[in-house]
Amino acid sequence: MVLCAVRRHLLKSSSSSSCGAWARLLQRGCVYSSVHCSDQGEIREKLQAFPGGSVDLLKQESGIAVLTINYPSRMNAFSGSMMVDLEERVSQLESWIDCKGLIVQGASGTFCSGSDLNAVRAISNPQDGMKMCMFMQNALTRLLRLPLISVALVEGRALGGGAELTTACDFRLMASGSVIQFVHKHMGLVPGWGGAARLVRIVGSQNALKLLGGAVKVDPELGLQIGLADGVLEVPQAEEGAGTLLQRAENWLSHYTNGAAPVVQAVKKVVLSGRELPLSEALRTEKDIFGTVWGGPANLQALASKSKHR
Repeated sequence: MVLCAVRRHLLKSSSSSSCGAWARLLQRGCVYSSVHCSDQGEIREKLQAFPGGSVDLLKQESGIAVLTINYPSRMNAFSGSMMVDLEERVSQLESWIDCKGLIVQGASGTFCSGSDLNAVRAISNPQDGMKMCMFMQNALTRLLRLPLISVALVEGRALGGGAELTTACDFRLMASGSVIQFVHKHMGLVPGWGGAARLVRIVGSQNALKLLGGAVKVDPELGLQIGLADGVLEVPQAEEGAGTLLQRAENWLSHYTNGAAPVVQAVKKVVLSGRELPLSEALRTEKDIFGTVWGGPANLQALASKSKHR
């Protein structure tokens, strides 16, 4: 009873404190100002004019979803319509109450080769290029901020925008023989989907300079060495079945997603606030998130079973 009373007090007080900071951090729709967001509909319409492939979402009862980049004939490059698909799938995940984890993969044995050049050529003027850049930055930032734990399952090659996509996940698992490569310099470009900013946070500025400036092919060994990869999975033999690698990724992810969905979501939220908010706001936000789980069902069950030291 005491726990529940204090929890109600914390929830009541949090509504007027740093929940505003958390709400701003997780606001849906656009990470830019409303002026920039007004262009979202225009660029979405232009992107839809370049169809092909799909971004498929499977939500499972376990609370683990699988997001598949599906355009095998183009090495899973993003067509214009697939960029719109991605943004819509992120919106669906934002509304999923029972979410705990997400695996992002490519279809047919390769991850993603970036943008489909047909769409790129058609929107090559600077104005539309900037709008496409903001559209994808928005979608991938919201993907990274989802209240779940995400992992990119990299099989085959993750090139250009595909490499950027891997950085929008909390973890990266590389299959044996796979490669992550930021090839933008070869195309006379730099990352534009937020990949450079995220890469610096993952591997540090020195390693990021090397990967971007040298368009370095990152194999699993180098990925582990510099912190871009969090684990390596052996590619299963043909007789083991096509779904085995995905199952191994689910088993790996389960170490971090076991437990009640509200608790897993709270873990992601406190880490996200610590990474993206100033310290004082992050501390207040952590207190408020703590208040949402303290005295909750999972907490009370753990207290009753005295499971702290198990």
